[in-house]
Amino acid sequence: MSQGRLEILVEPFKEDDPGPHVMAVFEILAQTDFVVDLGPFSTTAEGPIDELISIVQLLTQAAFNAGATSTQARLERL
Repeated sequence: MSQGRLEILVEPFKEDDPGPHVMAVFEILAQTDFVVDLGPFSTTAEGPIDELISIVQLLTQAAFNAGATSTQARLERL
């Protein structure tokens, strides 16, 4: 199975204050087996690319439900 990296940017962006919209995405990813990093501008997850593709809709919906105004997702095959 191919490995991949998902980068998801959730806005609005507030320096040093990720907000509930960002934390909603992070909390879902933290419950997976992905390697997850909450960065200063986006959250990344690495794992099987098929599983990353499958979770994008859930992450986007969680972000909007928690107050996001915009999301951007970028997937790459490693």
